[in-house]
Amino acid sequence: MTDRSLTTVLGFDFGTRNIGVASGQVITRTATALPSLKARDGIPDWQQIEELINEWRPDAVVVGIPLNMDGSESDMSRRARKFGNRIHGRWALPFYPADETDVF
Repeated sequence: MTDRSLTTVLGFDFGTRNIGVASGQVITRTATALPSLKARDGIPDWQQIEELINEWRPDAVVVGIPLNMDGSESDMSRRARKFGNRIHGRWALPFYPADETDVF
């Protein structure tokens, strides 16, 4: 994520029952955890996501992609990527997948 026009991003940690959310500031390189969202069998409440987007007005969204240790896709990584693509499609926000294996 090197686009200099980005200032605020919303980060999502997709899960089938809970979806973690954080607001990040690119300039200060800080993030603030927000209350997690409930999901039902991996289906989020899209109204809640719309409210977050309207409140925070992010320039982009980041979604953690839980790849297997060998870098291959898992069912959960495919679902997380689909979630990010749906946000991109609904709100025309750039979607940046974040490889969660790079955390350590």
